[in-house]
Amino acid sequence: MHYKIEGTIRRNKNRFIIFAMLWLFMTIVIVMPIAYAQNLATINGQFDFGEFIDSFVSAYTQFGTVIGSVGTYFTEFLSLLWKFSLAYAVFMFVGFVKTAPKNEYSDIEQGSSDWASKGEQYKILSRNKGLILAENNYLPVDKRGNVNVLVVGRFRIW
Repeated sequence: MHYKIEGTIRRNKNRFIIFAMLWLFMTIVIVMPIAYAQNLATINGQFDFGEFIDSFVSAYTQFGTVIGSVGTYFTEFLSLLWKFSLAYAVFMFVGFVKTAPKNEYSDIEQGSSDWASKGEQYKILSRNKGLILAENNYLPVDKRGNVNVLVVGRFRIW
């Protein structure tokens, strides 16, 4: 189970900043005008939907007024902000769960020429001469013992 959390963080570490910037942008562009319009549409404790729509449209045409007068509708803004943030966090969590690796071997290359390190492959292979297997890996032709090789891939003849 620990590999799922690590794999999800590894896959999505670049997206955390993008999601934070998107949250900030949506807070300013969507939540602030809605809170402003909700404040103006609530008259004597009664909510007027027609006034809400008019105020919402005017909030986008006079966006500087909305940002400048945040103190007048701050309680409505905070109430709407935590609801929006909770919904945003749920959608983010669902997205991260969907990107979690299915098993601990996801995104791991299953075989490569990097199977040995620090020259260990040269106990079997040759660095300089023989049949070419990969870059800097040759199968020596003068080696005693088992020299059977399975080559996977294409064989090109020019």
